[in-house]
Amino acid sequence: MPRLALYSLAVCVLAVVAAVVSFAEGSFLGIVWVLLAGLSSNMAWFYFRKHKAEKAATAAPAA
Repeated sequence: MPRLALYSLAVCVLAVVAAVVSFAEGSFLGIVWVLLAGLSSNMAWFYFRKHKAEKAATAAPAA
């Protein structure tokens, strides 16, 4: 798995934890954390799919 995908996945997990803690404390700042979790999960998905497509392109023989 590419390094950027792992980093953004870690940010996503940490943002979800921060959102849960914020909402548990009664703060609406958790909305910002939820948005950050959504952004970082999309980044992780993008980099994973990009790596997968590049891997498939290099494995396919040139015709």
